[in-house]
Amino acid sequence: MITKRPLGLLSLVAIVSCIYDVAIGLALLVGREWLVRAFGVMSPQPPIFVELNGVFLIAVGVGYLLPYARPANYRGYLWVMGPLLKGGGALAFVADHYAHGSPPAFLLFALSDGTLALLTLWALLATRQSRRLDAAASTRTAESRQR
Repeated sequence: MITKRPLGLLSLVAIVSCIYDVAIGLALLVGREWLVRAFGVMSPQPPIFVELNGVFLIAVGVGYLLPYARPANYRGYLWVMGPLLKGGGALAFVADHYAHGSPPAFLLFALSDGTLALLTLWALLATRQSRRLDAAASTRTAESRQR
């Protein structure tokens, strides 16, 4: 008998990422002036750039509810939004800091995005064997039904 490894690790990563992205998206939409003061930067002009980023982050965050509820079915979302998007974002923050002199406080976003990217990567790799076992069990079940 094949025992299933729980995919709770992926659900945990998904809900943490959901909360993180929605919180930052809301901060960009309703707390832009506070962020400008906190980071000591000029307010982006035109404001639509920040507002669109806020909407984008909220949409990405809400999208994490899919792998939260059904992690085995939405691994692809986690791959794209975790290692690819958050990992790429972390690299972009670091590159911008050194290439264009963005404030050192922006490196906090590199740290948080990079941490979530690595956690997501780790969770995906740690549960891939579970996915293979589930697929093998499904195949055997289907074959036994055909007999």
